Amino acid sequence: MPDRVDFRNRPRSIETHLDDGASICFRPIRPSDEPAIEQGIRELSDHSRYLRFFSSFKSAPPSVIERLSAVDGFDHIAWGAVMTGEEGSPPGAAAHAIRDGDNPASADLAIAVLDQYHERGIARLLLAALVLDCRGAGLGELKFDILHSNKPAILLVKSLGAESRSAAGTVMSYRLDVDETLSRLKNMAEPRGLRDIFASFGQA
Repeated sequence: MPDRVDFRNRPRSIETHLDDGASICFRPIRPSDEPAIEQGIRELSDHSRYLRFFSSFKSAPPSVIERLSAVDGFDHIAWGAVMTGEEGSPPGAAAHAIRDGDNPASADLAIAVLDQYHERGIARLLLAALVLDCRGAGLGELKFDILHSNKPAILLVKSLGAESRSAAGTVMSYRLDVDETLSRLKNMAEPRGLRDIFASFGQA
């Protein structure tokens, strides 16, 4: 098990802008964010909810909400995006990394962006914050499954160096090396907010 790390240098929040000028804030998710998590899942389209959860439920079961809100910043690391330029600062996206109990250097990754915020660079920014935090917690790889039909997600993770681990039916399994992913993100010219994400973690 990796040693527990001092998270006093973890940013409480990161204010930046999307390339279209919209204001956005990224911050660690807390257990008290359970209502926002439930709201975000409810506001996903049926299609996006299926791509994220591989399920057709309309409302997430309480067990799913409880699992996603059980964040401790070490074994379960999660970051959210808040659209600060919009009235009420609604949630726009969330990403989670949950440590593998059998392999403490590995975690299961999941990310979702609300439909109205697709194709604006939010996923890359959110992943940068999450993966930087994961490295600080001693994680070396992130594992995840993607449906074959989710082409945008596949293109994204491949641009970050994802390796295919297996394919079963309609689902493909991938892994990301944390250091390689961060290297690729840091070298990307867009979205420009990536510079603010890395700078907030002292990685300018």
